Amino acid sequence: MNPTRRRRLWLVLALLVAAVLAATLVVLAMQRNFEYLYTPAEVLRGTAGAGVRSGEARFRLGGMVAAGSFQRQPGSMQAGFRVTDGDAELPVVYTGILPDLFREKQAVVATGRMQGDVFVAEQVLAKHDETYVPREVADKMGLAHQKHGVETPTEGGVGNDGSATP
Repeated sequence: MNPTRRRRLWLVLALLVAAVLAATLVVLAMQRNFEYLYTPAEVLRGTAGAGVRSGEARFRLGGMVAAGSFQRQPGSMQAGFRVTDGDAELPVVYTGILPDLFREKQAVVATGRMQGDVFVAEQVLAKHDETYVPREVADKMGLAHQKHGVETPTEGGVGNDGSATP
C-alpha cells in the first residue's frame, strides 16, 4: 500500500472513531435528561422502570391530589400530600412555593425522586384550569378509571370549552 492510501485510511478511521465517540456522548447526555411520567400504581408495582423505586432515577409522578391529604408544616415551606391515580396513592413531600392552582382533587405533575416510600418533589405543576387534563395523565388515569367503572375522556385532554384536544 502506498503512503498516500495509508494516510487516507488512517484519516478515515480517525474520523469514524471520532463520530462514534461523539454519538456515544450525545446518547449518554440525552439519557440523563429524559424524565418519564409514571402513576402511583406503576411506581408501587415496580413497573415504572429501572432505578425508580431505589431513588436513583429522576421521574415525573402524575395523578390527582387525594382529598384530605394536604398538610403544611407550621412555619415551614414544607408541604405533604398524596397523589392518586384511582388504584394507588403515593405520599409526596415538597419544599417550596406551590402553584396558585394547586389544591386537592386537582391534577398534578411532580418531578423528583423516591426516598424510601415517599416521593420527594423538586418541582410541582398544577393543571391550568378545572377541565384540562394532560394527555399522558388522562391516558394512564383512564385505564385506572375503566377498571373502577368511572367514565373519562379517552382521546387526549379536554379543553376549556369541553371539546377534546388533539
